[in-house]
Amino acid sequence: MSFLDFKNQLFDLACFNIHQINAWQPEFNRNNLTRWVKKGYLIRLRQGYFTFPEYKKKPDYFLYFSNRIYRPSYISLQSALSFYGMIPETVVQIMAVTSLKTTTFNNEFGGFTYRNIKENLMFGYTLRPINENHNIQFATPEKALLDLLYLFPFYNFSQELEELRLDEDTLQTEINKEVLWGYCSRFKSKALEFRLKLLLKTYNL
Repeated sequence: MSFLDFKNQLFDLACFNIHQINAWQPEFNRNNLTRWVKKGYLIRLRQGYFTFPEYKKKPDYFLYFSNRIYRPSYISLQSALSFYGMIPETVVQIMAVTSLKTTTFNNEFGGFTYRNIKENLMFGYTLRPINENHNIQFATPEKALLDLLYLFPFYNFSQELEELRLDEDTLQTEINKEVLWGYCSRFKSKALEFRLKLLLKTYNL
């Protein structure tokens, strides 16, 4: 098989895995993948997952890859808070939440970190389109904030919450307090309720 045939078949998927290749070509020689990665024709995202180098120039596809290479997952925590302008820092690591075990992958697109939560807490995200074929699963502002408070229990004091440097104006415009408390109730966590009340008091919300 020529690489051009391979690329014509799979390019529009953006991210694909070995099972998708085998479904198309059951007799596919996996040694091709190793050779094409070495030549720079493909980028390995993690074991068994690949993309084409052209996607390095396409905006937001690194977020889409985060969803695809470890599923189910959605963008949350500091990555989502930075996206919404709620924290001042640009987050280098892509932070996501998953019902699978906590893990990290590194590839040419950067670092991808996934934090585990219970399966029943995998809610509060929306689909953000990047084109007509691909969407990113992205936490709402309310869920990103709650995921952070839930997964990082050291945010138990005003000083730690102040060090987040949350933008109060953005909090006012982005956060729906009714949604926030509705989501919080689904965690069934007294500790999270305490941290949320403390955060709202700390930032005068």
